[in-house]
Formats: sequence, structure tokens, C-alpha cells
Amino acid sequence: MDTLRKPIASEEYGQDFSMEPYPECAGCWKSPHQNTNMGVRNVPCTDCGKTLSSGKKHGILTGGKSYTCTECGKGFIKKSRLVTHMKIHTGETHFICKECGKGFSQKSHFETHMKIHTGEKPFTCTECEKGFTRKSNLVSHMKIHTGEKPFYCTEYGKGHLATHMTIHTGEKPFTCTECGNGYTYKNNLNYHMRIHTGKPFTCTECGKHFVQKINLLNHLKKHTGEKPFPCTECEKHFTKKCHLLNHLKIHTGEKPFTCTECGKSFTLKCHLVSHIKIHTGVKPFTCTECGNSFTHKRSLVSHIQIHTGENLFTCTECGKGFNRKSNLVSHVKIHTGEKPFYCTECEKHFTKKSHLVSHIKIHTGEKPFTCTECEKHFTKKSHLVSHIKIHTGEKPFTCTECGKGFTMKRSLVSHIKIHTGEKPFTCTECGKGFADRHTLVSHIQIHTGEKPFTCTECGKGFTMKRSLVSHIKIHTGEKPFTCTECEKHFTKKSHLVSHIKIHTGEKPFTCTECGKGFILKGNLARHMTIHTGEKPFSCTD
Repeated sequence: MDTLRKPIASEEYGQDFSMEPYPECAGCWKSPHQNTNMGVRNVPCTDCGKTLSSGKKHGILTGGKSYTCTECGKGFIKKSRLVTHMKIHTGETHFICKECGKGFSQKSHFETHMKIHTGEKPFTCTECEKGFTRKSNLVSHMKIHTGEKPFYCTEYGKGHLATHMTIHTGEKPFTCTECGNGYTYKNNLNYHMRIHTGKPFTCTECGKHFVQKINLLNHLKKHTGEKPFPCTECEKHFTKKCHLLNHLKIHTGEKPFTCTECGKSFTLKCHLVSHIKIHTGVKPFTCTECGNSFTHKRSLVSHIQIHTGENLFTCTECGKGFNRKSNLVSHVKIHTGEKPFYCTECEKHFTKKSHLVSHIKIHTGEKPFTCTECEKHFTKKSHLVSHIKIHTGEKPFTCTECGKGFTMKRSLVSHIKIHTGEKPFTCTECGKGFADRHTLVSHIQIHTGEKPFTCTECGKGFTMKRSLVSHIKIHTGEKPFTCTECEKHFTKKSHLVSHIKIHTGEKPFTCTECGKGFILKGNLARHMTIHTGEKPFSCTD
């Protein structure tokens, strides 16, 4: 047996004690005398003045911690707890999970972890029937229903006292041994350490690296197509149980997280946190290339790919590349023709739910986004952002071929096809090709005769909404676009742009046969019939 020394009170009953050894078991660290009379009678506490029969017992109650970790300075009441704690620093893990490879220093932690894989949640809330793997988690959860917050911050009265107080004290007990950075929480330190240790788990399929084995296992399901968690409502499958639980809220309509500013509700807390940034204007993620800031990290990651030209996801049908998997999934529906979201008002179908949500605003007339410059209203925030660039004159997207600038990236992408001659969208009726899908959809309406947009003044129908908007200006007499040279007014911006070329003498469309230049592409097309001999217009009489 090892020995510890038991304290015997001096004649003065002060802080100094003579030490007398007593045995302690080297296996379990317990003393045969630990729970019996320790020979200490009527010892006054130097901190509070109370006289007790057991100095050791009182030390436990008042926070006395005799055993201190030499690595981080944390104190413990029992030596056995110090021994267990030391395994954090040594990295010793006796218990390894066969499912995900995660290691644990204590059997109890290992057994609790295994419940994640088995799905076992033996502790159930009697109020809402939510299940938990640990009793302590249930006890904490119950305080949501009772409203109990027993620990109060002396600064502001907030709960979660021990952790919260470090905000005021500035204490960061967990320090990185590599770079010296300090952290309030141990899990923050563990996450930080991955910067130094790297990502040891690698996918053999695509070479992507991961910090934890469980993340690699979840990633592999993308390659295998494994989705073990099915939704009983719509038969949609998911790779993770948490994804299924979030999806189920769509069917139940549950949105427990509400914005205190505007009252909008969300199914996930992370969506609420992201939404709040709209009100606060916080954009913590900044692009080092151009200085643009973003509210979400994923938006920054996608933006950076504009500079790098990186496209991680490629369509196997047409070879088009995308920087997000969600964009590829939406794109594939063009080839499959799948449109799972439909409007209950007009039965129009859409490939994306977001497109349906935007479409519904046509029926409701809702336009929640307003321009502070001209008070014009928009159904989408993205439309407002694009519109504001008209006032600021900002055109961040530039064509490398001709130097023309654009307010939106999609406008640049469509423009580049003029130079490349690419027309990937083909009409199945007449074989005519188009640079973008929207132009093809409008063209198809020529064959079907469909004109869904009708003028309420004269009853004239149009295939595109923008054509109707332009037409209505004939009735209202509105001509919002003015030439700064001659002050002539126009109903369309495109008409103004064409008109300005009269003043500048610019003729960007040139005949390859004779070299003659034209202001408008349509004029060049008509001119080309002279050389080809084509006579597309026939007299019906």
C-alpha cells in the first residue's frame, strides 16, 4: 500500500497541521479510514470560522481540492479523479468504439457514447416525451419546462454560471501547447488542435480529408448512396438521423425558433441565427481577394470559387460544373424533368422549393424588399441587391473578352456565350438553340401559343412577364430611362442603351461578309439575309 498523511490539529488550531501517515490502496486510491473517524475533533475552519468534527469533510463542502493537476492547475477532491483527469493530457484511451473509432478514458463515457450508435435513450421527459442518453441531460432539459435557473451570474443574473462567469473574468483555462492560444471551453481547444494535427482520415474514393472518423463514415454514404433513415410521410431517405428529424418538421409544420425582431419562425436554430444577421447587418466572413463580406461562411466559400474558377460538382449529362452540390442536384432536374414543387393556385410546377415560394408572391402580391433610393419593391432580396447596383453603378462582373461589366454573375455567364457561340438549350420542335434556358422556355410558347401574361388595359397577351411590364408603360406613358446627351426618354433600358450608340458611333455587330457595322444585333441579322438570299417573310395572299 501507498501512504497518505492524515492531518492532526495543532494546539493553536491554525492552518499548520502535523502529518501522520495512514495507508491507502494503490489500486483504488481509497483509504480504509476514508469514511471513518479521522482522529480530527473540533477543528476550526480558517476560512469561515466554523468548528467541525472533520476538517476533511468540511473541506469538500467548502470547495477544498487537495489534488492539483500539474499540467493545467485544475483541482480535485479525490486522487482517483485526478488520475482519471490526467488521461486527458496523456491521451490514454482504454475504451475504443468499434463503430467510429473514437476513444475514451472512462468506461462510463464509452457506454454513454455507444448509445449514439444504438439510438438508445433510456431517460424520457414526462412533459414532452423527448428522450436522452444521459440522466444529467434529462435533468438539465427539465429546467426548460420548470423555468428553473438555480445558478445566477453576479454581473447580469444569467444561468449556466460556471461557464458564463469566464466571460467576465476573461479566464481561458484550456491552452494550446503548440501556439499558446487560450480557450474557455475544452471542446473549442480540441477543435483548434485540428489546425496543428491536420485531418488524419481520408476518403479512398475522392481523397477528401476529415478530422474525425465519424465524419468520414458519414461522407462515405455519399459514394455508396446509403440512406438508412427513411421518412414515413414522403419516403424520402437521409444519411443521418438528425437530418431526418429536421425534415419531419416540414410535415408537422413545427417552427419552434422565432425571430424577436420580425416574428418569422424557423425549424432550426441555426436558420434563426443566420436570419438575425439580416437585422444586425453582421457579415463576419470577408473575401481576401475583393473585400466582399458575407453573413455565412458557406456563402464566402462559394464566392471564393468565383476567383479560383473551381467547380467541384459536375453534371454527368452535359458536363456543366457547379461549386455547390445543391446547385448540381437542382440542375439535374432539368434533364430528368422533375418538378416536385407545385403551386396550389395555378398548378405550375417548379424544380426548387425556393422558386415556388417566390412564385406564390405573384398571387399574394407580396413584395417585402424595398429600395431606399426609389422605393421600388421586390419579391426577392437578391432582386433588390441587383437593383441597388443600378443606383450605385456597381458592375463587379467583367467580361475578359470585351471588358463589358455586369451587375450579376448570371448576366456575365449568359453574355460570354455570345463570344463562345455556345447554345446548350435546344428546342425539340424546331431545333433552334439558345444560350440560356429562360429564352428557350419563352421560345417554346411560340409553338404552344401560350401567353400567360395578359394586359388588364387592352387584353393583349405576352409570353414573358417583362414584356408585359414594358407594354404597360405604353398605357401609363412612363419613360423612366433618359439619355444624358439629348434628354430623350425611353420605356426600356435596352432602348436607351441602343440609342446612346448613336451618340458614341459604336457599332459592335459587324457583318463577316462585307464588314458593315450595326448598332443592333437584329439589324445585323436582317442584313445577313442579303448575302444568304433568305426571304423568311411570305405573303399569305
